[in-house]
Amino acid sequence: MRLTRFTDYALRVLIYLAANDNQPATIAQIATKFRISRNHLMKVVPELSQQGYIIGQRGKGGGLRLAMAPEDINLGELVRAMENDWVIAECFGDNNQCLLTPACALQPILREALTAFLNVLDGYSLADIVNGRRGERLAGILATS
Repeated sequence: MRLTRFTDYALRVLIYLAANDNQPATIAQIATKFRISRNHLMKVVPELSQQGYIIGQRGKGGGLRLAMAPEDINLGELVRAMENDWVIAECFGDNNQCLLTPACALQPILREALTAFLNVLDGYSLADIVNGRRGERLAGILATS
């Protein structure tokens, strides 16, 4: 399973905000810290806002903040909200032309693997990433200064 860049960047935005004690941050700050495209983040941030994960405030003292506590942001739910294509093989799509589909045992195996992948993510929150065993180091790497 591979997450899209969109979901990867969404995770990074949330990790950054949580690791910095939810202090307001700008898209430019986050893009600079991760050395990623500001333009990509300009597409990710509105979706995070629309899904209720972050809030943005304009003006002096403004910026992006988490809309809820890190422990309330479930990774499985987040990934499901950000990903728009779960077609991991042709047989999962609407335009399936694979001749093996009627007798193939691969599709149910792949479906089970996808379900297991999401079930593992369901067991973790944003707080587990930020406050986990490497949380102190992570906070140091992402600290705003």
